[in-house]
Amino acid sequence: MAFISGIRVKKLSKKQSEVTVPYKYINKNPFNSMYFAVEAMAAELSTGALVLLQSEGQNISTLVLKLDASYYKKATTKIKFICQDGSKVEKAINETLKTGLGTTCILNSKGFDLSNNCVAEFNITWSLKKRS
Repeated sequence: MAFISGIRVKKLSKKQSEVTVPYKYINKNPFNSMYFAVEAMAAELSTGALVLLQSEGQNISTLVLKLDASYYKKATTKIKFICQDGSKVEKAINETLKTGLGTTCILNSKGFDLSNNCVAEFNITWSLKKRS
């Protein structure tokens, strides 16, 4: 679905990720703005890319437990979602590996339009558990 929507990872490091989603016909709702679910997909990917990058080779399972969203403005242009919570992911993974217990971390992603207005903000709760 993300590929069909045109969602792309533009930048990815251990500290932050940037994901874009175009404003195009398939992503538009009847109110001439972007479907909320398309924005949620892009926001989830911006957080999930950090989780996947840092958990690679660590024998950790991941799962989204919760998604909180706030929409501030109609999304009517290409939207860029930025997550800068790489340090939170690193801390949660280290804790899971050290204790063997599952942890959660809440990652924030903000979506900006072409005028750099924040159109939406997501807080996504990830569960991290060590595989047995």
